[in-house]
Amino acid sequence: MKFIHLIATGVTGLLLAFGTVEMPEFGDPTAPPNQHVSPRYIEDSFAETEVPNMVTAVLADYRSYDTLGEVTVIYTAALACLLILRGKRKED
Repeated sequence: MKFIHLIATGVTGLLLAFGTVEMPEFGDPTAPPNQHVSPRYIEDSFAETEVPNMVTAVLADYRSYDTLGEVTVIYTAALACLLILRGKRKED
């Protein structure tokens, strides 16, 4: 059974490595995101969202559900930490 897991892990690793061969270099100005996505946000974000800060426009309007999920995870983790650190108190 462990042999099957080892093969599955190896095959998955090879597929992931093979998938990265065609990726553009980090910071490549001719990469598709730099040619299509970034210019659209830079040019149209204020007209579409009326938010002067581009980063806020992207996080609050374009990716709002993603940001909401991240905030929910952080809130849940903070609440769990508080409950763990609080512990069980002895009653006098």
